[in-house]
Amino acid sequence: MSIPLVTHPAYSFPFPGRHRFPMEKFALLNTYLAERGILTPNNTFRPGQASAKILHSAHCPDYVRRFCHNEQSPQEVRRMGLPWSEALRKRTLISPNGTLLTAHLALSNGIACHLAGGTHHAHYNFASGFCILNDLAITAQTLLAQNKARKVLIFDCDVHQGDGTAAILASEPQAFTCSIHCEKNFPACKAISDLDIALAKGTNDTEYLEVLTQTLTALIKTEQPDLILYDAGVDIYTQDPLGLLNISEKGIGERDYRVLEICKSYAIPVATVIGGGYDDDRKALAKRHALVVEQAHRLWCNKNY
Repeated sequence: MSIPLVTHPAYSFPFPGRHRFPMEKFALLNTYLAERGILTPNNTFRPGQASAKILHSAHCPDYVRRFCHNEQSPQEVRRMGLPWSEALRKRTLISPNGTLLTAHLALSNGIACHLAGGTHHAHYNFASGFCILNDLAITAQTLLAQNKARKVLIFDCDVHQGDGTAAILASEPQAFTCSIHCEKNFPACKAISDLDIALAKGTNDTEYLEVLTQTLTALIKTEQPDLILYDAGVDIYTQDPLGLLNISEKGIGERDYRVLEICKSYAIPVATVIGGGYDDDRKALAKRHALVVEQAHRLWCNKNY
């Protein structure tokens, strides 16, 4: 089989000047995977713009409207962390549908990967930390409403806590939020996930992988999810400027392998998103984001990279 990969050309567009958020990494990731023969016309899926109904499943309608019409206050734009543009609006309305499409493909195929997503800081009625609409919460709420899943587990391994996801889904018993993150990192004021594992600064590969393996295995047994949404953020990397953990590239690859191998061994469909990563070496960053896709191919297609 080939792994379904979900992407869209609108995911990357030029920013004025040098910006901390690496918007070009999405295009670089596509190019890298295509050069490796992993992303092909036969396994590429392109999402369309999400409907208002889907977006409103997790977000305030007035907030969505004000963002789309560039009517946010200067304080709101500052908290968003991104300069508003028509290109940003277009991208923002497509990306949540990309994660939703990835989840549908995972339910049918066992595995699917979104080459974007993981905007876990977006809250019900405000943007935060480069995140405008919360694709993870939108996907969970929509699948549950459509009766496509009985229980969704969001397994968030970005270095930053998934505060927006936790807040939006706090009253949804059929969506379980787990965040494994660096304790002394953004956001300063944490939300309360169903399970938060706050790691000390400088946590290394061995400690990290042990906690991750034990946590995911236990959650699968207790929660028995129909689908796992896996946020494979690579800002856990030791040299990521926004990270503060001490995880090697080998450790990131091993993390992705373990998460996917555990999901496969329990026959639980898994949809992956790439999450955070802020390395100034954008090509190296794209290769790091590709690790989760390469590990999926290793496990489902018996291919090594």
